[in-house]
Amino acid sequence: MTKFSDLSLDPKVLKAIEETGYETPTPIQAGAIPPALEGKDVLGIAQTGTGKTASFTLPMITLLGRGRARARMPRSLVLAPTRELAAQVAENFDAYAKYTRLTKALLIGGVSFGEQDKLIDKGVDVLIATPGRLLDHFERGKLLLTGVQVMVVDEADRMLDMGFIPDIERIFQLTPFTRQTLFFSATMPPEIERLTSTFLHAPVKIEVARQATTSETITQGVVQFKPSRRDRTASEKRAMLRALIESEGEKFRNAIIFCNRKVDVDIVAKSLKKYGYNAEPIHGDLDQSHRTRTLDGFRDGSIKLLVASDVAARGLDIPNVSHVFNFDVPNHAEDYVHRIGRTGRAGREGTTFMIATPADDKSLAAIETMVKQEIPRIEAPELPASERRSSGKSGEDASDSGSGRSKRSRSVSRRGDSRRAEATTAEEPQTEETASPAEDSQPEPRSGSSRGARSRRGGSREDKNGVVGMGDHVPDFILRSFA
Repeated sequence: MTKFSDLSLDPKVLKAIEETGYETPTPIQAGAIPPALEGKDVLGIAQTGTGKTASFTLPMITLLGRGRARARMPRSLVLAPTRELAAQVAENFDAYAKYTRLTKALLIGGVSFGEQDKLIDKGVDVLIATPGRLLDHFERGKLLLTGVQVMVVDEADRMLDMGFIPDIERIFQLTPFTRQTLFFSATMPPEIERLTSTFLHAPVKIEVARQATTSETITQGVVQFKPSRRDRTASEKRAMLRALIESEGEKFRNAIIFCNRKVDVDIVAKSLKKYGYNAEPIHGDLDQSHRTRTLDGFRDGSIKLLVASDVAARGLDIPNVSHVFNFDVPNHAEDYVHRIGRTGRAGREGTTFMIATPADDKSLAAIETMVKQEIPRIEAPELPASERRSSGKSGEDASDSGSGRSKRSRSVSRRGDSRRAEATTAEEPQTEETASPAEDSQPEPRSGSSRGARSRRGGSREDKNGVVGMGDHVPDFILRSFA
């Protein structure tokens, strides 16, 4: 069995690896590190959670051991799709380069340009950045990429999903033609294949697992339910989510809950907190300091439920996540693999559940086609008695359904009843002596109740000044009987 000591890494790097407790490289590490140390381009394809980050940080630190960075000209560049993934790469670099003199800078949004400029001006060996912030610095004249010796693109398929491919192409063109490129992705859609054929030179392809596969250590399940009414779908899904969490009992330690939309992330997190769960949201609209605090709280266990958009689906290394819940079926089948890959990492066991409604049938079928397996259907857990809205309706809901009338129609009916009552109390009783001749000549009404209403109507048509009043007047069509 291959060990890290067999991979020709710098002794200082090996010492740092030993302190982290790792001895044996993962398959992607064992396959990618040797050609990377030889200076070859590498194309690594592996499912999430297999250790791709160390596959490029370890050889990069070894290769950069000799030499010195110049101001505004980094010697290596690592591109990551999200702030969280970039920050994670920076943490890995700090851990593995602790016994070297290599320097780094992290360029991500939500952080002051001034602080980042100071680091770049001093000169850095490793520049870790998101594409947008990197180009911002370049366009401000604060950065030159002509000294890049090693360029890394991490989670390339996520770059494609987020629309970064034009930025990646531009950054490739700003770096030297002689650079070494390490390219990593979990899947290889056609656009990514085009990118690799354009910018990589005779790459060594390392594929340690079938593309778009899920880890065998993850227990998967999908709950299919039909909401009692379309406008109750979201609330009943939230009740189902709470029931699933409770059904896991002692097996549940913590979980990431994925939603398709940022607005739903906030709603689900707020709902969980309302019911006493320790939950916090994380998505791209939150400022960086908030996102960092939330992730740190989830890692140290002070936060048990992390409700996330797909900004957290790729690359985050939180090793002890016991469960992943897909509150929404992913719109893109590839996202399913990356979402559930947040659990069952590094050989650990994990559990994932997905909540699907009939409207999700096409997306669910696309996921099963991609992973080439049927996701087991599981029986929906029983909801708590206080939340069984999907199986029975409250008194108010039942009355709405039985009458078939909307709130508006009921309010109109009530207004008509009140007007009749006002007309009855305001009118003086009629006698035969005061009845007008016009009324005597009117045709006989169709019912007894209508006859009484017509006899009362005569005295209320005019007020004391002989002017027809709008308040007491009742239109004929309201008083007419249709019996």
